Amino acid sequence: MALTGNLTSSRLPEDPPARLDLRPPDEGPQRLDGTWWPRSHDLSRELPALITALEHRWPGITRVTVSRTMWRIRPDTVTFADRKVHINRSGALPHPNTICLLSYGVGRCDLLVTPPGTPLEPI
Repeated sequence: MALTGNLTSSRLPEDPPARLDLRPPDEGPQRLDGTWWPRSHDLSRELPALITALEHRWPGITRVTVSRTMWRIRPDTVTFADRKVHINRSGALPHPNTICLLSYGVGRCDLLVTPPGTPLEPI
């Protein structure tokens, strides 16, 4: 069952950082800016670590668009660093395993999402 509503980040200091691989910024515009490996399908738990990891390149992220089919716990907003990050669920993303994060005045970050449970090492 998917949960919706407004959630405040419950990220604890001991939560691990986001697993993320970003393209270098000097490569110019790309369709995807990198890859993200969340540990769970709980967007309210995973999103704060991702936003923290992206703050240096995309500060002030306020909107996120995710696939409506990938995330089991789907809040409408997450409070992060005294701001609300609004979450839009869409079926029209280029691929169901992508996430788009928007930072007003800075731009957007599009990431390929490797589904939770996918091995990080080749078999």
